[in-house]
Amino acid sequence: MIRIRTFIRTNGQIRARTVRTIDKDGKQVGILTLEHALGLARASKLDLVEVAPNADPPVCRVMDFGKYQYQQMKKDRVARKKQVGGKMKEIKFRPRIEIHDYNVKLRHARDFLEKGFKVRIRLFFRGREMAHAELGNNLLRRLEADLADLAHVEMTPKKFGRNVVMMFGPHKAGKLRQAPDRRKDGADAKDKDTPIGGEAVQDHGARQGEKEAGVSEPSAHGEAPQAEARPQEEQRPERR
Repeated sequence: MIRIRTFIRTNGQIRARTVRTIDKDGKQVGILTLEHALGLARASKLDLVEVAPNADPPVCRVMDFGKYQYQQMKKDRVARKKQVGGKMKEIKFRPRIEIHDYNVKLRHARDFLEKGFKVRIRLFFRGREMAHAELGNNLLRRLEADLADLAHVEMTPKKFGRNVVMMFGPHKAGKLRQAPDRRKDGADAKDKDTPIGGEAVQDHGARQGEKEAGVSEPSAHGEAPQAEARPQEEQRPERR
């Protein structure tokens, strides 16, 4: 990255007795005394700027110092934009994430990767979720599959306390893969019936509630669940 020196000597701040001088048109004037070079700058109503202080003798140029600073700032901004690949974005997940929230975060990750950013995934466990590490592992495997067309894994999942961190980097040009088949809701067609994150826990609780209500699970042939038959009440004889 190009950076402007914190302090650039100009005019009376220059300490050398003799300087190699460049005029306002960029032509070499030669080695002049400091007083002579300053007089040349004043005659042009410009500044004498020390552009190479480590040279022997130092190199000074006649220029508009304010304009020079503005041009250097523009070059610095352009250089920072070209180094986007070295920057990183972080997205946080929870192991019991809902499918809608997962799709939103997945779109953000894909947008960052398409722009050339690296993406760090931070999976945070809270409380008793530490006892269900398989939910986090399933979520990270699902995320790796959903990003396979845009990114590769730069760092496999590593545990740091209650956090699991994983790193994705964008593919180089020419190595992009075909995107997986997705439905309108953002999930993969092959994973139509596969819950992610906390949905696995919620589905299990829902099935338990259905059992208590007397609703049986669907059979392997796809038959609709039926309520358990209840014994009919005995018919009482009519009184005459």
